[in-house]
Amino acid sequence: MSVAVQQQVSSKQEGQWQDICDFSALVENSGVCALLNTGEQVAIFYLPGEQNSLYAIGNYDPIGKANVLYRGIIGSIKGEPVVASPLYKQHFSLRTGQCIEDEVSVPAFDIRLIEQRVQILSF
Repeated sequence: MSVAVQQQVSSKQEGQWQDICDFSALVENSGVCALLNTGEQVAIFYLPGEQNSLYAIGNYDPIGKANVLYRGIIGSIKGEPVVASPLYKQHFSLRTGQCIEDEVSVPAFDIRLIEQRVQILSF
């Protein structure tokens, strides 16, 4: 199986790739939650029909003030892949973490697939 990977964050800081899970643990067109070594929760999304099919953003919804984004509904707005928060329905870009409706954002993380293992770059 071939999976394209989204490289989202460009940073001058050096981080470490953290092994998260086996690719088979991901759910098509849905999100799963993972915990980074830093203690931060990350929402990971697998969209098999997209050019870049793996996305990782912070799981904390800054408007609803809860770790819930992995449970949101996936869609697109003007070609931008988004997740709608299950609380107040704001849309967050899966590429950048920016909220479409408000001036808030969540972190977006580099994510890759190496030998069927999902890895996230954490700082």
